[in-house]
Amino acid sequence: MRLEFIGVDPNTGQSGSPTVWVDEANADIVIQSYTADEATRGQCVQNTAPGHAKGIPDHESVIRIPARLVPTLREACDAAERAQL
Repeated sequence: MRLEFIGVDPNTGQSGSPTVWVDEANADIVIQSYTADEATRGQCVQNTAPGHAKGIPDHESVIRIPARLVPTLREACDAAERAQL
C-alpha cells in the first residue's frame, strides 16, 4: 500500500496532528485524527444510521475531524476522484 500525503491540520504542532492521505491502490481516504471521547461515542451509538444495529463494530472507530481540516479533506476527495478507481 502506498499513501499519497494530502495535508496536515495547519493549526497543530509537530506531534499529534490530524493528517489526511489517499491510498494510491484503491483511492480510499485515510485519516489520522483525534479519538472521540466517550460522550461523542455514546451519541453515535444512540443516533445510529437507519436500518443499522446500534453500537460501534469492533473494526470501526469514531474520530473527530477538526472543521479547519475541511479544505484538506476536499483536496483528498479531489485526489480520490482523479484516481478514478
